Amino acid sequence: MNEQVKEYIEKYPSEIIEMFNNLRKTIFDSISNEPQESLWAKLPSYYVGEAFVRLIPFKDHINIEAQAAAGHKEELAGYKMTPKGMVQIYLKQDIPYEALKQIFAETLEQQTSVLSSK
Repeated sequence: MNEQVKEYIEKYPSEIIEMFNNLRKTIFDSISNEPQESLWAKLPSYYVGEAFVRLIPFKDHINIEAQAAAGHKEELAGYKMTPKGMVQIYLKQDIPYEALKQIFAETLEQQTSVLSSK
């Protein structure tokens, strides 16, 4: 894990850290290229080229910013979606891993295809 991201996430409750680590692993497992991990505006971000996914932790939930999320509203019907299209997953909710893997792949693999064709 990127040292800045590690320091950033350590200030959250253990349940959020565990959820964050599970979501982070899901990002890495969903695409063939390893994304670049860094803080952007103090937010943990995962890049492939210009495409990105952000995991934004709060004390009781994590917001997920991924461009493809808006196309999966039916699969995410039990989860709040912010006006900016971020998915909110609260500690009491199950993580929709399969839907998220698809969202992460669609968001990041599109850029992978562009990079590999150059």
